[in-house]
Amino acid sequence: MHFYAGILIAPLLFLAAATGLLYAGSWQAEKIIYADELTVDQVGESTVPLSTQVSAAKAAEPGGKVVAVWPAPDAEATTRVIMEAPGLAEGQTRTAFVDPYTAHVNGVLTTSGDALPVRAWLSEFHASLQLGEFGRNYSELAASWLWVVALGGLALWIGRRRSRKAQLVLPDRKATGRRKTLSWHGVVGLWAVTGLVALSATGLTWSKYAGENIGQLQDRLGGATPNVSATLTPGGGADAGGEHAGHVMTEDMEMPPAPATADIGIDKAVAAARAAGATENLQVTLPAKGKGYVVKEKDKEFPVHLDTVAVNPADGRVIDVLYFSDYPVLAKLTRFGIDLHMGQTFGLANQIALAALAVALMFLIFWGYRMWWLRRPTKDRTLSAGRAQPRGAWRKVPVGMLLPLLAVTAVVGWFVPLLGMSLVAFLAIDVLLGAVAVRRTGTPTAG
Repeated sequence: MHFYAGILIAPLLFLAAATGLLYAGSWQAEKIIYADELTVDQVGESTVPLSTQVSAAKAAEPGGKVVAVWPAPDAEATTRVIMEAPGLAEGQTRTAFVDPYTAHVNGVLTTSGDALPVRAWLSEFHASLQLGEFGRNYSELAASWLWVVALGGLALWIGRRRSRKAQLVLPDRKATGRRKTLSWHGVVGLWAVTGLVALSATGLTWSKYAGENIGQLQDRLGGATPNVSATLTPGGGADAGGEHAGHVMTEDMEMPPAPATADIGIDKAVAAARAAGATENLQVTLPAKGKGYVVKEKDKEFPVHLDTVAVNPADGRVIDVLYFSDYPVLAKLTRFGIDLHMGQTFGLANQIALAALAVALMFLIFWGYRMWWLRRPTKDRTLSAGRAQPRGAWRKVPVGMLLPLLAVTAVVGWFVPLLGMSLVAFLAIDVLLGAVAVRRTGTPTAG
C-alpha cells in the first residue's frame, strides 16, 4: 500500500504540499500587500459611530448592499464593511476598509469570507488548482491517501531492523546511497507523521464526498455545530423557541414587542451584544427579513473567542446567546482542527508549522522517488523504474488477520469514497498486469 500509493498518489500529494506552502505564507503576505487597506494612517483619540462608517462605505461602493460589518479589532485596524454587489462570483463580496477615526475609505477590494484577493486565490488554488468543482477531487484524493501513506510508512520504519536505536529518530550519517536516502526519508517521516495525519483528517472534514459522511456521523453522535436563533415572531418580537432560547434573560422576554419596522441601528445592536458577552473581534451580520442582528466573535487564535449574540433590531433585546463553551465536544474539535489546518489557531507559529510540514512532505516524496529510482535494474534496462512489490503477499497473511483487514478496508473505502475507488482501480490494474505477465511467461512475476 505504501509503495503503490507513494508512486501513484505522490504527485497529487506534492501538489497539495506545494500549494499548501504558498497558502501558509499568504497570511503574512496579506498583511504586507494590503497594509494600506488594513491599517489606519494615524490612531485617533476616538472613533466615529459604526453607522457613519457604513454610510462612507456605501458612498464608496454605490451599487453595493451592506450585509455585514466587522468593527476594527484593534486600535490600528480598519473597519470592514461587507457588501453584496452585482457581477461577483459565488462566495465573493465587495469589502470597504474604513478608518474608524475619520470614516475615510482606505480602499475597496473583492473578498471571499475573510480572505483578501491574494489569499483567496491561493486558497482556491490549494483546494482545486483553480479548476472549480472538478479540481476539488484532486485535493480530496490527496487527503484521502495521505494518512494511509503516512501511517504505512511509520509502520515500515518502526519495524525495520537497525544496529542502533538512535537510527530510529536520527538520520544515519554513515550511510551512503539508497540507505542514506532511506534514513532521511524514515526519520523525517517519523517526526512529521502526526502533523501529516492531522492535516489529512482535518482536510477531509470539508471535502465533498468524505466530508459529507463525516458530517453525518458527527450529527448522529450529537456533535453537530449549533447555530444561534435570530428569528423574529410575526409581531416583531423574538422567537422564544430557538435552540438556545434558554440563554435569553427572562426580563427581556417579558417586554412587549416593538414595531417590526423599527431599527435601533448597528451601534446600539453592538452595544447590546457586548453587554451580553460578545466583546472580542466582532462580526456583525445585518438583519434580513424576519431575522435580527447577529453579532459573532471571530477571534480564532487560542484562547478562542467565538460566542454569538442575536439582537432584536426593533428594540435591542437579546434574542439568543450561543457560547462556544456550550458547543458539543466534537463540534469544538472540528472547529479547532479546521482552524489549525488553515493556520489560524496559533497565528504565526501555526503558519510556520504548516510550512514546515509542507516542506517535509515535499522532501519525503522526493526521497521516495529517489529510492524507487535507485532500485531499478541498471544492467539490463538502464531507463527502467524501480522494482515493485511482489504479487501475492496477501496470501501470507493469516486468515484470522486477513478477513478483519479486508472488512476494515471495505468500511474505510466506503466512508472515504475516493480512497476506496482509487484502491479498487489500483487492484484492477495490478491484476491486469499480473494476467499479462502470466500470459507472456507462463509464470507470475513481480510487478
